[in-house]
Amino acid sequence: MANTKSALKRAEIAERNRLRNKAYKSAVKTLMKKYLSAVETYTANPTSEAKQEVQVRLSEAYSKIDKAVKRGVLHPNNGARKKSRLASKLKPVT
Repeated sequence: MANTKSALKRAEIAERNRLRNKAYKSAVKTLMKKYLSAVETYTANPTSEAKQEVQVRLSEAYSKIDKAVKRGVLHPNNGARKKSRLASKLKPVT
């Protein structure tokens, strides 16, 4: 445990940042899963509505990944890799 006032404050700040980072990472994972399920639905039944849903989910996931990278939650290469993998899931379908 922290012995000084400054160390205690740094521990509190680190915990706050950890929770914020955890929330961002969780949101990124959730949006990626929603996108992948939308791609599966589109693959099973390719309609214009399903394609629209895939595009919306993709833009949401890209946006959250970019925000996480901007705030330092994800490394830029990690964000780029996630976006690349999302895009590659759609490529064989279209």
